[in-house]
Amino acid sequence: MKLRYLALALLVLSFASLFIGVTSLSPSDIFHLTEDQFEILWVSRIPRLISILIAGMGMSICGLIMQQLSRNKFVSPTTAGTIDSARFGILMSLMLFSSAGPLQKMLVAFFFALLGTFIFMKILDKVKFKDAIFIPLVGLMFGNIVSSITTFFAYKEDLIQNMSSWLQGNFALIMQGRYEILFISIPLLAIAYLYANRFTIAGMGEEFSTNLGLNHKQVVNIGLVIVALVTTVVVLTVGMIPFLGLIIPNIVTIYQGDHLKKSLTHTALLGAVFVLACDVIGRVIIYPYEIAIGVTVGVIGSGIFLYLVLRRKAYE
Repeated sequence: MKLRYLALALLVLSFASLFIGVTSLSPSDIFHLTEDQFEILWVSRIPRLISILIAGMGMSICGLIMQQLSRNKFVSPTTAGTIDSARFGILMSLMLFSSAGPLQKMLVAFFFALLGTFIFMKILDKVKFKDAIFIPLVGLMFGNIVSSITTFFAYKEDLIQNMSSWLQGNFALIMQGRYEILFISIPLLAIAYLYANRFTIAGMGEEFSTNLGLNHKQVVNIGLVIVALVTTVVVLTVGMIPFLGLIIPNIVTIYQGDHLKKSLTHTALLGAVFVLACDVIGRVIIYPYEIAIGVTVGVIGSGIFLYLVLRRKAYE
């Protein structure tokens, strides 16, 4: 798949995204916007589009980094407990720091997301049976344990309604002043690009990368910090977007290969295009109502995930 086709699809879907919604707004209105139309465009539609692009790119690249470092194509923030740990961190911030702002919540959630990801990676080191399907199942079980603990404390502290807002990804609530924390992802993705070659070498194993003069532990830690922080800001702002970091890197690998630096731009663009397409589908399928992005990505993503599993088994 050529980059120019992905870029073209991104432009077309981005343009469509700005003009799809309950409030009537067409391309011809751009040159003579009413006050209400200008407010809808500036306060809601543009922030929503920016959030979709950053979340789509960020979660897809997180999945690519995790797959590279774990040497497993079915590991992602969804299947490694990273997202569930971030939700647990958000709950802890609500319980312990009820008046905390978004930045404080992000820091607490980041700590838990990072801790959960490190625990999963340690489990990965201890597991001797390294089957490609078995490892993500272990991650899903670990994530379900964390999610169950989160639900228990949420019920105990009467915070279940607060937590449900982070259970399902939803761009409908994105407005100016409520999404800017996502911009933290941009420099992190730039660092991921700069470290891409080192992540590729680190993914070949500790002994091999050390022989090449690479500080394996440091590179892995940098990768996990990027994954944990990007996942945290997306979950805190948008909610959970399942399967994204799992399926997009796998699709790119099919036609682009395993080299992380070569795949990074493709992964970012395809992730943004996929989330945009799912968002547009969710907004038009039961218009004037809309389906949350977590549902549309979950349904389409689970189908693609099943195809990838069957495809892998067919080649074994």
